[in-house]
Amino acid sequence: MSGITGAFRHQLGGFLLDLEVKLPGRGVTAIFGVSGSGKTTLLRCIAGLERAGNGRLVVDGELWQDTASGVFLPVHRRPLGFVFQEASLLAHLDVRRNLDYGRSRVPAAQRRVSLEQAVELLGITPLMERRPETLSGGERQRVAIARALATSPRLLLMDEPLAALDLQRKAEVLPYLERLHDQLEIPILYVSHAPDEVARLADHLLLLEAGRVTAAGPTRELLTRLDLPLAHGDAAAAVITATVSHLEPEWQLSQLAFPGGQISLPSQDLQPGQRVRLRIQARDVSLSLLRQSGSSVLNVFAATVTGLADDSAGQVMVSLDAGGITLLARITRKSAAALDLQPGRAVFAQVKGVAVLG
Repeated sequence: MSGITGAFRHQLGGFLLDLEVKLPGRGVTAIFGVSGSGKTTLLRCIAGLERAGNGRLVVDGELWQDTASGVFLPVHRRPLGFVFQEASLLAHLDVRRNLDYGRSRVPAAQRRVSLEQAVELLGITPLMERRPETLSGGERQRVAIARALATSPRLLLMDEPLAALDLQRKAEVLPYLERLHDQLEIPILYVSHAPDEVARLADHLLLLEAGRVTAAGPTRELLTRLDLPLAHGDAAAAVITATVSHLEPEWQLSQLAFPGGQISLPSQDLQPGQRVRLRIQARDVSLSLLRQSGSSVLNVFAATVTGLADDSAGQVMVSLDAGGITLLARITRKSAAALDLQPGRAVFAQVKGVAVLG
């Protein structure tokens, strides 16, 4: 049976991890929560680096742990790759030999990811003869990911792999993580506390709090649920998929269609028919009861209010249905009262900014 199912009850001092998970067998699952919620502990239990006092884990139909029957595969027998915050490359070896070192632990008959494929996916061909100390932080992390892939894992675990990088290096690595998502069938469990990484990379989301699961499901759904923390604050956003319908070269614009309408974007080397993942931040959405004319805002969609929830001081988060797609709008309480917003109210969402993810 494809997928990952597990249940762990594990005491670490005063902290208790007590949860059950059922995760997809492909794509990126983001494990999200504040510091101390149990994200890394869960990953270590799945890897076998922590032996849960009571646990059961099945990966793609294979039993890796079952406390009740005494089954526990040690780390070296679990076909997985692990990428940590720090690259931890072997300083005395060049990049090629670092990759060979990781690959050597896998018998030739079990190698499903070639060294060439790992190198190409992470774009590290020009780095192969260099030593770790000559690499930037982003380059080192790309090599670490390639090393994990070179072991031909059936499961790839990433524990905040971008947390130690500055914004420039993070932006350098993210496109390569997207390539892994698009081109490999290996499931990836990705620990993060950064909403922008979750929005950009994850198909599925697992939310943890104090060692327990508070929600699990498709990322697009959980990002916009008003009862969950990701749908609040300045970073709250909806993620949608749109298709490039046509280009307007005279205006340097691309037109994209989604079930709620048409989106205009500045040209970004997009092609007709291309599917694009977009992020619409709640702070960039304003609401009106009438379609406005004489405005510079090009993206205006008819929508229906589906819910409201208090946000930060003086702010309200409004969930909207636009052709079956959920959007969020963060407005003042005064504006919500002036518009008499309530579930079922028809409005127009005016979107000031749309970001292409990837």
